[in-house]
Amino acid sequence: MEKLENHVVSAWEWRILSRLREVPEGPLRDRLLDFLNELVVFVQEPRCAQVQADGVPCGAVDADCEECLKVNELLDTLHGSLQRP
Repeated sequence: MEKLENHVVSAWEWRILSRLREVPEGPLRDRLLDFLNELVVFVQEPRCAQVQADGVPCGAVDADCEECLKVNELLDTLHGSLQRP
Protein backbone atom coordinates (compact mmCIF):
# COMPACT_ATOMS: atom_id res chain seq x y z
CA MET A 1 0.00 0.00 0.00
CA GLU A 2 1.34 3.43 -0.93
CA LYS A 3 1.32 6.34 1.47
CA LEU A 4 0.33 9.80 0.33
CA GLU A 5 3.00 11.53 2.37
CA ASN A 6 4.04 14.89 0.95
CA HIS A 7 1.26 14.76 -1.65
CA VAL A 8 -1.40 17.41 -1.74
CA VAL A 9 -4.88 16.00 -2.11
CA SER A 10 -7.72 18.37 -2.92
CA ALA A 11 -10.99 18.27 -0.99
CA TRP A 12 -12.66 16.74 -4.05
CA GLU A 13 -10.00 14.00 -4.29
CA TRP A 14 -10.29 13.33 -0.56
CA ARG A 15 -14.07 12.85 -0.87
CA ILE A 16 -13.50 10.24 -3.59
CA LEU A 17 -10.82 8.46 -1.57
CA SER A 18 -13.03 8.47 1.51
CA ARG A 19 -15.95 7.02 -0.41
CA LEU A 20 -13.75 4.31 -1.91
CA ARG A 21 -12.60 3.36 1.58
CA GLU A 22 -16.23 2.95 2.63
CA VAL A 23 -16.93 0.30 -0.02
CA PRO A 24 -16.95 -3.06 1.76
CA GLU A 25 -14.12 -5.49 1.02
CA GLY A 26 -14.97 -8.22 -1.44
CA PRO A 27 -15.28 -9.06 -5.12
CA LEU A 28 -17.56 -6.11 -5.89
CA ARG A 29 -15.04 -3.65 -4.44
CA ASP A 30 -12.19 -5.34 -6.31
CA ARG A 31 -14.14 -5.10 -9.54
CA LEU A 32 -14.97 -1.44 -8.89
CA LEU A 33 -11.33 -0.54 -8.25
CA ASP A 34 -10.18 -2.37 -11.39
CA PHE A 35 -12.85 -0.62 -13.44
CA LEU A 36 -12.03 2.82 -12.03
CA ASN A 37 -8.36 2.33 -12.79
CA GLU A 38 -9.11 1.32 -16.39
CA LEU A 39 -11.58 4.19 -16.80
CA VAL A 40 -9.10 6.78 -15.58
CA VAL A 41 -6.42 5.46 -17.96
CA PHE A 42 -8.94 5.47 -20.83
CA VAL A 43 -9.96 9.08 -20.21
CA GLN A 44 -6.40 10.18 -19.48
CA GLU A 45 -5.05 8.81 -22.74
CA PRO A 46 -7.47 9.19 -25.63
CA ARG A 47 -6.51 7.19 -28.70
CA CYS A 48 -6.35 10.16 -31.05
CA ALA A 49 -4.60 9.49 -34.33
CA GLN A 50 -2.59 12.67 -33.71
CA VAL A 51 -1.62 11.88 -30.09
CA GLN A 52 2.10 12.36 -29.46
CA ALA A 53 4.44 11.09 -26.75
CA ASP A 54 3.95 14.37 -24.90
CA GLY A 55 0.15 14.16 -24.93
CA VAL A 56 -2.88 15.19 -26.88
CA PRO A 57 -1.88 17.46 -29.78
CA CYS A 58 -4.64 19.96 -29.15
CA GLY A 59 -3.84 20.16 -25.45
CA ALA A 60 -7.44 19.54 -24.41
CA VAL A 61 -9.50 16.37 -24.35
CA ASP A 62 -12.74 18.34 -24.72
CA ALA A 63 -11.91 19.24 -28.32
CA ASP A 64 -14.21 18.26 -31.13
CA CYS A 65 -12.17 15.34 -32.50
CA GLU A 66 -13.68 11.90 -32.99
CA GLU A 67 -11.83 10.16 -30.15
CA CYS A 68 -12.56 12.85 -27.56
CA LEU A 69 -16.20 12.73 -28.61
CA LYS A 70 -16.16 8.95 -28.02
CA VAL A 71 -14.69 9.43 -24.54
CA ASN A 72 -17.31 12.09 -23.71
CA GLU A 73 -20.08 9.84 -25.05
CA LEU A 74 -18.91 6.95 -22.88
CA LEU A 75 -18.81 9.18 -19.79
CA ASP A 76 -22.30 10.51 -20.59
CA THR A 77 -23.61 6.95 -20.94
CA LEU A 78 -22.05 5.83 -17.67
CA HIS A 79 -23.27 8.92 -15.86
CA GLY A 80 -26.77 8.56 -17.30
CA SER A 81 -26.98 4.96 -16.16
CA LEU A 82 -26.25 6.07 -12.58
CA GLN A 83 -29.16 8.50 -12.43
CA ARG A 84 -31.75 7.38 -9.95
CA PRO A 85 -35.49 7.82 -10.60
